[in-house]
Amino acid sequence: MPQTDPAGTALPATAPHSATASPTRTPRPWLVVLTACAGQFLVVLDVSVMNVALPSLRADLGLSPLGLQWVLNAYAIAFAGFMLLGGRAADLYGRKAMFLGGLGLFTAASVVGGLAPEGGYLIAARAAQGLGAAALSPATLTLVTSAVPAGAARTRAIGTWTAVGAAGGAAGGFVGGLLVDLLSWRWVLLVNAPAGVLVLAAAVLWLRESRTGGGRRLDLPGAVLVTAGLAVLAYGIVQTELTGWTAPATLLPLLGGLALLAVFVAVEARTAAPLVPLGIFRNRAVTAANAGILLCGSSSFGMWFFMTVYAQNVLGYTPLQAGLALVPSSLAVLLGSKAAPRLMPFTGARGLAVAGILVAAAGFAWQSALSTDGTFAGTILGPGILMMGGIGLATTPLAALATSGAAPGDAGLVSGLVNTSRTMGGAIGLAVLTTVAAAATPLTGGTGEPAPAALVLGYATAFRVSAAVLLVAAVLMLLWLPRPAGAGRKERTTLPA
Repeated sequence: MPQTDPAGTALPATAPHSATASPTRTPRPWLVVLTACAGQFLVVLDVSVMNVALPSLRADLGLSPLGLQWVLNAYAIAFAGFMLLGGRAADLYGRKAMFLGGLGLFTAASVVGGLAPEGGYLIAARAAQGLGAAALSPATLTLVTSAVPAGAARTRAIGTWTAVGAAGGAAGGFVGGLLVDLLSWRWVLLVNAPAGVLVLAAAVLWLRESRTGGGRRLDLPGAVLVTAGLAVLAYGIVQTELTGWTAPATLLPLLGGLALLAVFVAVEARTAAPLVPLGIFRNRAVTAANAGILLCGSSSFGMWFFMTVYAQNVLGYTPLQAGLALVPSSLAVLLGSKAAPRLMPFTGARGLAVAGILVAAAGFAWQSALSTDGTFAGTILGPGILMMGGIGLATTPLAALATSGAAPGDAGLVSGLVNTSRTMGGAIGLAVLTTVAAAATPLTGGTGEPAPAALVLGYATAFRVSAAVLLVAAVLMLLWLPRPAGAGRKERTTLPA
């Protein structure tokens, strides 16, 4: 009887692993899952953990507003730009090797950043952190899926990976606020040193090396083009927060990044051993699920940002109070991600993904009713639980679908696609939503600074746009994701040879 993926669609017979690959079963699979998820938590945490440290950092190092922006953007650009390269490198050179190398670079760069005597050192260290994260992150999902046999156990493992990744982004405000209030902004980075050393030790002990390169070489032209294209595109996206969407400083990198990606597609179509086999995008499960992850990421990343600034700028919370206020939302995404594998046998991956997206959309619509005198229960707790619980329910089946049809030799690449979709979706969404919020925020007062009531108008508009994006995502997933076998005609989701 043929195997089926989480949607119930038929999967191809798995080819034997190459001689260089280790067995997929390990004596302690959940130790592998724990180690991989710990690494993923660290690198996702650093996407948002610096936000609350910026005022203290500015006072200590004397950075300009542009310099502060680059403290955040250097990490995001390197992380997003090198993700696909990191995924393919994990397939060719070994998942454990890339995990150890990426985490080692991330940890060392964290120490350099925490001890930085001036802004230039800090920005360079943040870029190096992003490179390490891009090498490590794709390997984490591949390690998880290869450690646990296909079926319900693997879906639960993917749910754990999804929950930990989402919790890393959610915990950034709380962890950053706690460290800044109790110690200093430097410990926001220095805390990665002991954590990184512990995870490195666990990886050396518990991870087994596996690779599926089969003697293939890295497609260097493709690697250069896609990495440059994604990095330049990410640079253009973050420029929108500084100069707007129509300024030459934004348009040139956006158009340049898209042009490089177009050349990349043309090169890959003619390469014998491409970095990204274009046939992978003919797999509906892979393509549709990545589109869903991108759209969910575009809303969820913005949610953490706007909820944090609303709590501080409108309700008057301290950074630590704002972080604590979002803890229930963090728990909601964990619970949603962990509940998803238990619900999928009854709803199917497609049905649960659509239902989760609709729950999240309802939360965003509720959040758009926020006010200047909002209560914790009505403007943070209730909508936050719906928003992030729904995202957790949706992302787990989408990640399972995106990885279920991958051939062994493409596992790292598909994992890199999942991480790239989520990271680029978050970057695009945050850039668009901050522009939308700024356009809807009238400037008042002689200083030109918006009053709390004006800020609320902008934040509410951003949440309404997020709700609309999620509704579009739900319709797309309903129409695009493959149906379960037996529900109508039977669809195959095998990857083209």
